Amino acid sequence: MKRTLCSTLIVGLFAGATHAAGPASVAASTAPAAVVAAQRAGVDVAAFDSTVRPQDDFFRYTQGKWLKDVEIPSDRSSWGAFNVAQDHVEQQIRTLVEQAAQDKQAKPGSPAQKMGDFYNSYVDQTHRNELGLGPLQRELDAIAALRDKRRFAPLMAQLEIAGAGGPLHLSVHQDNKDSTHYLADINQSGLGMPNRDYYLAQDDKRLADVRAKYQQHIERMLALAGHANAASEAAGIVALETEIARVQWSAVENRDPVKGYNKMTVTQLKTLMPNFDWNAYLKASGVGGKAAAVNVSQPSYLSGLSALIDKTPVETWKAYFQFRLLAAYAPYLSQAFVDESFAFRGAVLSGAKVNRPLEKLAIAEINRDMGFLVGKAYVDAYFPAERKRQVEDMVKNFLAAFKERIDTLEWMTPETKKQAQVKLAKINVKVGYPDKWRDYTALVVKPGDLVGNVRRARAFAHQFQVSKLGKPVDRSEWEMTPQTVNAYYSPEMNEVVFPAARLQSPLYDADAEPAVNYGAVGISIGHEISHAFDDQGAQYDGDGNLRNWWTSEDSEKFAAKGKLLAEQYGSYSPVPGYQLNGQLTLGENIADNAGAIMASRAYQIYLAGRPAPVIDGMTAEQRLFMGLAQARRGKAREAALIAQVKSDPHSPSEFRVNGSLRNHPGFYEAFEVKPGDKMYLAPEQRVIFW
Repeated sequence: MKRTLCSTLIVGLFAGATHAAGPASVAASTAPAAVVAAQRAGVDVAAFDSTVRPQDDFFRYTQGKWLKDVEIPSDRSSWGAFNVAQDHVEQQIRTLVEQAAQDKQAKPGSPAQKMGDFYNSYVDQTHRNELGLGPLQRELDAIAALRDKRRFAPLMAQLEIAGAGGPLHLSVHQDNKDSTHYLADINQSGLGMPNRDYYLAQDDKRLADVRAKYQQHIERMLALAGHANAASEAAGIVALETEIARVQWSAVENRDPVKGYNKMTVTQLKTLMPNFDWNAYLKASGVGGKAAAVNVSQPSYLSGLSALIDKTPVETWKAYFQFRLLAAYAPYLSQAFVDESFAFRGAVLSGAKVNRPLEKLAIAEINRDMGFLVGKAYVDAYFPAERKRQVEDMVKNFLAAFKERIDTLEWMTPETKKQAQVKLAKINVKVGYPDKWRDYTALVVKPGDLVGNVRRARAFAHQFQVSKLGKPVDRSEWEMTPQTVNAYYSPEMNEVVFPAARLQSPLYDADAEPAVNYGAVGISIGHEISHAFDDQGAQYDGDGNLRNWWTSEDSEKFAAKGKLLAEQYGSYSPVPGYQLNGQLTLGENIADNAGAIMASRAYQIYLAGRPAPVIDGMTAEQRLFMGLAQARRGKAREAALIAQVKSDPHSPSEFRVNGSLRNHPGFYEAFEVKPGDKMYLAPEQRVIFW
């Protein structure tokens, strides 16, 4: 089971922030400090809400005015620092892609030809309307002609390659217990709503309404495709997906890497699904003959799926497979399909009011389908080489902070500390962009063939993955493109990766005194490094193998701290009636808490004994926390928050800020937080891992 731990809410500051004297409610520090007038604070003081005390609600104190004044754009389900940064990046990429689209002299097969023809095929909605359902008709007819369930196996593989998916999902990654080899992994899949709770929570009126609208959506999609019995087929599909959800593992169960490691041969696979043609499935997936064994992440799910295949009529399965294909390609078809897809996926599930402009949708698609080809052009045009060195220097200070802290931990025994230091020393750091770029020569992009271009791009990506089987692990590979506004830690690679896009303006203020950057960007650096030691990452050793390197005593202490933190976050509610799942979000909450504490320590290492400057009446430590909070600035529609609570391992913005700082001793000192303040937790209630 692949374990890539990443921060989906990107830290960053708005460009052009107003810098003024700090509000009187910010407590002055008693630590020695130099007043520096020449440097900017880097804090967006104009976003502050002076009616809120930092000791009561730091999230709203640092951005309450912004939260009140800024409206979520009608084509978005949420808005914040991440979205501002992503919009900036997309505009940069749009400039590059539109230049390619206008290049009439682009050589066939060149990056400019591929980007340009893909973009033009996407934005030509008139041509897409003329084609109608034609680009999918052959595949839909083939599904309709099925009569034998034994043909389901290669069909599922074909749908997987096409990006439509089905009840099974196949991926390739490092073997969790032998990180020098690749392994094919079979996972549960096949739901059209965010996760199993949307099907099984019968006492939740909001989710019941989503289920009803989902069935209506399926009916309308099938009717657009010419199905005479769309209503009954839609009911059958929802009933089938509900049964699929019933045999799936929960999101919390899927966080257990030990439980999810079940390596077996094809013969053993057949004992779980005896009537399923595994040989045909693996051959059609491109895995046959390349893998002597596979990992099954949820064995009991395969047994449950086997029973479902046997008892569900073939006509219901055929309607289900056709709908999967329609749903996957509706955004690339005629306007009626585009609108219906958005009506459910955009409006109902996320709360967006209107679809994004065609040009922006095209850029997003090209980013997904030709990520590293676009990334090379992006880095060449927009990423200064000096920024890479600056961030690498910051990461060194964070690694030094972790090294110092491991040695001084009171709750960890010397034996485990020694192993933790070994793992820390082996963490690989990647900043900016890959040293080796992915080759897209084999990807064919044709003018006026959007569905074909998307299909070929997805097949290209699938082939790239399965071609790894039998080859040495490529530790130079990146899982995110340079233009992705995100970062991640991979426990199998034991590496932290910070793409270029999250390290440029407005995410990184090169003109500000470093304290704010140690909060804004540093929180992400500390967050990703700490994933090596969260409740999942800590189960992998320094070479990326799933191996217990903890003493039983330390494991118990770690689990006890995790239980307390899960209880803390389980008390938070972003929407009335919806509590955070402290177990689902535990890993990210550990990383947020550790990242905040390490940001303070890394900044002190940067200072190297120099006095920390006071700027605009704010101490360096105060600015660090302000940078942290404003970097995680964000607001979301109710539907999006509910989806996040149900399926996302990250907590909403408010709790990522306030939840982590309530456990941070330095925050109490910087703002003189005392008993009676709403941000206050008694010392024995604070959870500190690192």
